[in-house]
Order: sequence, then structure tokens, then C-alpha cells
Amino acid sequence: MKKVGGTGLTLAAAQALSPFILSGCGGSGKGDKVKVGILHSLTGTMAISEISLKDVELMAIDEINAAGGVLGKQIEPIVEDPESKFTDVFPDKAKKLLLKDNVVAVFGCWTSVSRKNVLPVFEENNGMLFYPVQYEGNECSKNVVYTGAAPNQQILPAVDWLLKDGKKKFYLLGTDYVFPRTANLIIVKYLKSKGLEVIAEKYTPFSHKEYATYVQDIKASGADVVFSTINGDSNINFYNEMGSQGLTADKVPVVAVSVGEDELRGLDSVAAFKGHLAAWNYFQSVDTPKNKEFVKKFQDKYGKDKVTDDPIEAAYIGVYFWKAAVEKAGSTDVDRVREAFKSNIEFDAPGGKVKLDPKTQHTYKRFMMGKIREDKQFDIIEKTELLEPVPYPQIAFPGWGCDWTKGGVTKGKEVQVVPTN
Repeated sequence: MKKVGGTGLTLAAAQALSPFILSGCGGSGKGDKVKVGILHSLTGTMAISEISLKDVELMAIDEINAAGGVLGKQIEPIVEDPESKFTDVFPDKAKKLLLKDNVVAVFGCWTSVSRKNVLPVFEENNGMLFYPVQYEGNECSKNVVYTGAAPNQQILPAVDWLLKDGKKKFYLLGTDYVFPRTANLIIVKYLKSKGLEVIAEKYTPFSHKEYATYVQDIKASGADVVFSTINGDSNINFYNEMGSQGLTADKVPVVAVSVGEDELRGLDSVAAFKGHLAAWNYFQSVDTPKNKEFVKKFQDKYGKDKVTDDPIEAAYIGVYFWKAAVEKAGSTDVDRVREAFKSNIEFDAPGGKVKLDPKTQHTYKRFMMGKIREDKQFDIIEKTELLEPVPYPQIAFPGWGCDWTKGGVTKGKEVQVVPTN
């Protein structure tokens, strides 16, 4: 028999006993407050990227509270700093939020290694994580809502764009963990299907600073494009080194999938970044009234020097997806909210309307290619319509699929990915 989460009661019994229980009140929903968790690194190597995600999630919560909250209750955010310590502090903080603070949802993580380390916590305790960053796919959990891009919404369209632009000699350079290694596995297999081989596939640790030898190797390799999956503050050193060695965008362009407006703020030399590319699903330069209002709100709240970028928009989307699902469910209960995902969950996001795919709990998104300008903003040089998310691209994960409306993940041939973290 189906039971209402956390009550020990069958649905029929709970309905007869108390509409109060079914409304999601009780526990974290007691009184006039509903507790949610925010789990982003505010210190360490990923703070350069994650602080702004915390900021925009708080902004969204403030907006919702000012408009009356959810189900007539105010949202109370509990912010935790996992300190960029992916394997130990992230899961410990996730446990605290779910088991001690009794939050009804968590908005958090950036790196895939942090997400994968907290995933068992959410699955074992039936929590719900809203994950806001593009990622490598090869995952589909009923305890995660993915508001960043799946591989077919960022990585593969970027490769296609480069091939159309005449690029054939790919140099793959990333941070040594699961996202870059899996993303590059997909790229390698996709290029092989086109009769092409990558020139090199290299990795550096988190917080790596010394890129002189890597840039020298890029120069010597004959590469005509660098596909970068470098994460965090290492990007500043990498781009500065490219500029200092004269590898400007007109010679060897870098296409990044983890560098947005927020990361570019730390770069000084125009030569280090102008003309390089980034593949995303949103840029601050999206020229619509909705986006201009969003950017203004963010800067009015946090400072005129602040910028918005793709993961910031995706984090904002996550809070509003949760709100929409809670209101459709009439409850903050995780099982009932998950059931509401099967209805039409949409949001008029800053970059354009998006919707949640009930089959995969991933998000329909537009692919965009941006070229970096002197002001560290992007000219959008390619934009698609909404793309259906595919967490298991068949070129890399044959036979795998996901449909939570029909039972979950379909397994195919096992694919080995061996990151060092």
C-alpha cells in the first residue's frame, strides 16, 4: 500500500485522519515556516563559482516570500558551506540538512564529484536535491532534479558547432574528476563516429595553478581548438597563461563548458580571454526585458560588479521549479512533490521559458554558443530552440535510458569511467 512519506499511514488513512498531514505541515513545515537547504562551497577552490549560486537561490526565496511564500508559509533557508571538500564535508552537510534540520528540499552542489558523494544521502533518506550545473550525464536519480544541461544540450552541440566551423584537431583539457573524464569520453566516441581522433586528453588537479607546460604542449600539438572542462579558480591561471604565451583566440580558440561570466571576472588581460568561446544555455547578454530585469535585481541586491551566468540562472530555475511542484502537490512532502513533476512544470526563466521533463527530471534547455567580448560578456553566436534532455547519449551509453513515469532507469552496456577523484 502507498504510504504518505514520513507519516507511516496509508494514503487513505491519512486523508481520513487529517488534511493537515497531507498538506506537508509538521516536521520542517510546522508553524509559519518551511525549511529548505542551500549546499554550496563558500570557501575553497569552488567558491569562485558557487557563492553566486547561493546568492541567487536566496534571492529567489526572498522573491517568493515577498509574494506570500509557498502554501501560505514563508521559506526559511539554511545555508551550509561544504568548503569545496567533496568527499567528506559535502555528504556530512547533506545529512545535517536532511536529518537534523529536516529540510524539505536542498539546492546545491556544483561539481559532479560533490553531487555523486551526496547522492546516496538523498536516496537513502528520500531527500530531494535540485542540482543547477551542466554535467556529464550517465545518471538519472528520482531524488535529483537537474536544472543544468545534459550532454546533448551542451557538450555535443558544441562539438557539432566546432565541426561545422572546420575544427578537426581537438585538444581536451580538464580538471581530473568525473565530469571532465566522462564528458571527454563522450567527445572521443562522438568524434570517432565522425572519423576523427583527439590530439590529446590531459587533466590537472583541482586548484592547479601552473599551466605553462600545458600551453606549450598545446602550441606544439598542432591543435586547432582546445575543449576545456577545467573547473574553478584554475581557469584564471589557464587563460592568463594562454594569453602570456600568445595563444590568442584567433590562433587556437578555447571552448569552455565550465567558464561563465562569474569566472571571467578574475581575468585582467584582454588578450587572455577575448574571442574565446563558451558553450552554455544562458548568458547575461540575453537581450530580453525578462533577463534585463533579472540582472538588475541580482546586481541591486549583491552589487553592480556582480554578473549572472548559466549556473546562476539554473539555480534560480530550481527554486521556482520546486515552488511550482509544491503548489501543484499541495504539499512539501517529497513523494507528493515528485508526483507533481509528472504534471506540466514550467517557468518563465530569464533566458526564456523552460520546462521540466517528467521522464528524466532534467530540464528542456536551449543550447547557446558565446564569444567573449572585451567587457567579459558574451556575444551569442548560436542559439537553438528547446532541446529535450538526454542523460544517456547513446553514442557513449548504448542501451541506457531513463523514464520515471514508467519505472526508472533502463540499463545497457556498462561503460567504465575512471576519474582519480
